[in-house]
Amino acid sequence: MRTVTVADLRAIAGGPAPLASKLVGPINTHAASQGITTPLRMAHFVAQIAHESGSFLYAEEIADGSAYEGRADLGNTEPGDGRRYKGRGLIQLTGRANYADYSRDSGIDYVARPELVASDPFAAVDVACWYWNKRRINALADADDVKAVTKAINGGYNGLDDRMAYLARAKAVLGLVPA
Repeated sequence: MRTVTVADLRAIAGGPAPLASKLVGPINTHAASQGITTPLRMAHFVAQIAHESGSFLYAEEIADGSAYEGRADLGNTEPGDGRRYKGRGLIQLTGRANYADYSRDSGIDYVARPELVASDPFAAVDVACWYWNKRRINALADADDVKAVTKAINGGYNGLDDRMAYLARAKAVLGLVPA
């Protein structure tokens, strides 16, 4: 398995990547536990989390989450759920239902303390790896299908060009293509 370094994350981000030093250990630990074990899978994973986190700058959605208020498809059925369960973690876990699923699988009650998904680097990475595995994204990465990977993460193609640029850098950094 190809692990990543802080220098790798910074090169993939194309800049300083402020959270890189806090994330590198959890990425290497949690990625392996969820089957993100080949250079191609790691390239796709790191490219997607680089996009979702604004080049490893944020582990929490910048918007306040009010757009998710009342979204039954996300399990946001209580007043305030939109803001409470806004996107957090490196793949932006969103909605009460997703927080409940992750809480059940991780054994930690993130429904009661959703802010921990962003403030704890291990949780921010673990939830991203959990989501990746839950959505069976390894198979899409194995096919080197950035559009399918993006759709599985985002539900659409938001930021596709940016995600493709991160992927090109990740492939170069991880030795999949000449730099």
